[in-house]
Amino acid sequence: MSLEAYSHILEPGAPGSPLLVLLHGTGGDERQFVELGRALVPGATLLSPRGDVLEHGAARFFRRTGEGVYDMDDLSRASAKMAGFVAAHRERSGASMVLGLGYSNGANILASALFARPDLWDAAVLLHPLIPFQPDIRGSLQGKPILITAGERDPICPPALTRRLAAWLEEAGAALRLEWHPGGHELRQNEIAATAGFLERFRTGEAGAA
Repeated sequence: MSLEAYSHILEPGAPGSPLLVLLHGTGGDERQFVELGRALVPGATLLSPRGDVLEHGAARFFRRTGEGVYDMDDLSRASAKMAGFVAAHRERSGASMVLGLGYSNGANILASALFARPDLWDAAVLLHPLIPFQPDIRGSLQGKPILITAGERDPICPPALTRRLAAWLEEAGAALRLEWHPGGHELRQNEIAATAGFLERFRTGEAGAA
């Protein structure tokens, strides 16, 4: 897969540092989480692609036909493309590990790429994911560190579906953490704090997959 498969920001890190993949939400772009990524994992190589699908002018990573109704063929295409893109950058950078962080649509493509290539990812942060289908996990998630954050009144990502996703991941053996806030689809400070705590072990490059 081409290193240029997406328009993207690439900030090289220290030799052998983690590769932190940052995936924006619908209507965001490759700049959305770069500053946060720098703060969360200092010294990491940052890779932040822009979604290659437009929905009424808003960038996304795959198509949908309605709120929460995914074009599953396009999701399969997008997941394979994302995994190949990340794998190519990992090989080029010589990264010690691959960490993923995605919000909303970015969390959804991250989750789907994780299901498709569990071996590629060492840890994942899913901020307000919506996975309305049972995952087809093509490999092992045993011990894989995964953080999900969500809003208890999120109108876009219903809490029942978040809990169902968490249950599926736990059944698959993932080392799962779940962080809630009492609001909706917005990101709140406790989620950022939980993400910082979750990624703390990777700041020095001393930890791989649990």
